[in-house]
Amino acid sequence: MEYIQIYSLDFFNDVCLEYKHAKHLSFEALCNTMRKRIGDIEDNREIRKVEHCLHDVCMSGFAMMYFQDPSLLEFQQRLEDKARNNNLKTLFSVKTIPKDSQMRDVIDKLDSEKLKPIFNDFVEKLRRGKQLERFLFMKDYYLMSIDGSEYFGSDKVKCPGCLTKESKSGKIHYTHQILQSVIMHPDMRQVIPLAPEAIKNVDGHQKQDCEIQAGKRLIQKIRQDHPRLKIIIVGDSLYSKQPFIEKLVKHRMRYILTAKDNDHKLLVEWVNEQRQLGEVSSYRTTDTKGIVHEYEWINDVPLNGRDDAQMVNYFHYRIVKNGKVTYKSSWVTDISVTEHNVRELVRGGRSRWKIENEAFNTLKNQGYHIEHNFGHGKENLSFNFFLFNLLAFFIHQIFELTDALYQQCRGKFSSRRAFWQCLKNTIIVLIFPDWQTLLERIIDPMAFL
Repeated sequence: MEYIQIYSLDFFNDVCLEYKHAKHLSFEALCNTMRKRIGDIEDNREIRKVEHCLHDVCMSGFAMMYFQDPSLLEFQQRLEDKARNNNLKTLFSVKTIPKDSQMRDVIDKLDSEKLKPIFNDFVEKLRRGKQLERFLFMKDYYLMSIDGSEYFGSDKVKCPGCLTKESKSGKIHYTHQILQSVIMHPDMRQVIPLAPEAIKNVDGHQKQDCEIQAGKRLIQKIRQDHPRLKIIIVGDSLYSKQPFIEKLVKHRMRYILTAKDNDHKLLVEWVNEQRQLGEVSSYRTTDTKGIVHEYEWINDVPLNGRDDAQMVNYFHYRIVKNGKVTYKSSWVTDISVTEHNVRELVRGGRSRWKIENEAFNTLKNQGYHIEHNFGHGKENLSFNFFLFNLLAFFIHQIFELTDALYQQCRGKFSSRRAFWQCLKNTIIVLIFPDWQTLLERIIDPMAFL
C-alpha cells in the first residue's frame, strides 16, 4: 500500500476565508489548551524509565477517542514506519507513539482530577466567543441537566473502585458509573458537557457510593468552578428530595426537578386538597393539530411532611390527543410560577431528556463506544479513557456550534458514524499537515488531484 502525504492547496485560500471562526475555538487552539494542561501535570515516573513523555501518551489516548478508533495507534505506527511521518505528529504534536500497553500503564496512574480543568477551559473559550449566550434560558440563566450513566460493566473484570451488584443467585456484577452534567437549551441540539463525577467506591466494597452522593459532590464542584454562572439544575425525581434541594440552595442554584407522584405522596395530597379549594391555577390551549396542552400550578407548597419542610412551587403538564392523555409530568421549582412563565418552565423541565438523547445516546450508539472496555486498569484507566472520550465529544460539539468548514463536511454524510468512518479510513493511508486540510480533502477530493 502506498502512503501519500497531503498538503493544503492554494485553491482553498479564498474559499477558506468563508469558514474563518474564532481562533481560540479552532482545532489547534483546543488541542493546545489540552497540551498545556497536560504539560502542567507532574510526571512522577523515573526519568531513566520514561520512553514516552506524558504529553505523547495522553494525546495519543485522546487522538484514539477523537477519531473513535481503538486501532488508531497501530495505523499511525505503520505510517511512521513507511513514510517517516504520521497524523498523530502533524495533528496532535505527538513525537513518539506509545504501544497500547505502555499507554494504558501510564494513563492508569494519571490523577483524573488533573484532566478535569480542561472542561472548564473549553467552557471559558465558549464564553469568550459569545457562544455560551446561545444557551441562555429565561433571559440570564443556564439550564444544566444532571443524570447518571454506566460506562463499564463486567462479571469478571474489576478494580477496588468498582461498584458491585449481587444477583439473587449470588453472582457479582462490577460496574463503573458517572454522574454527568451538561449545559443545554430546549431549542439547541448541541449540549456542553462539564467534567463528570465518578460514582466510585473509595474504601473497597464496604460502603457503596451512589448517584445522590455523587450529585452533592458535583454541585459543590460546579459552583467552585463557575462561581458567577446563573444555573438552573434540571433532574429527575431522584433529586427532588429535601437534602439535595438544600444543597442546591446553599450553592446558589435554582432548580426544576421532576416530582413523581409515588415519590411525593404528601406533596400530591396537599396539592389535591388545594385543587378542591380552588387554589390551584390552570389553563389549557389547543394547537393547530388539535392537541390539547393543559397546565396547572401552585406556589409555596411543602415538599414533604417534615416540620422544616422545604417550600417549593409545583406545576403539572398534560398532553391530550383525541381524548387520551399521551404525556404528563410534574415538577417542583424555586422559581415563582405564573401564567406568563409556566410554558417556559415546562419546556425547561422536559428538556431533561437531552442529556440522555444528545449526550449518552450519542456516546453509546454513534461511534464513541463509551461502553467498550478500552482498558480497565487498577486505578484510573477506565475513568481517564472516559474523560478523553468526553473531551473528544466536547470538541466535536464546539465544531457543530462554531466551525462552518466542519459543518459543511459533516453535512455530506447521513450519519455521524458514517462521517467519522470516512475520516478514519482517510487517515489510515494519507498524512495531513493539519485538521483543516483533512476536512477540505473530504469535502472535495478531486481538488487534490
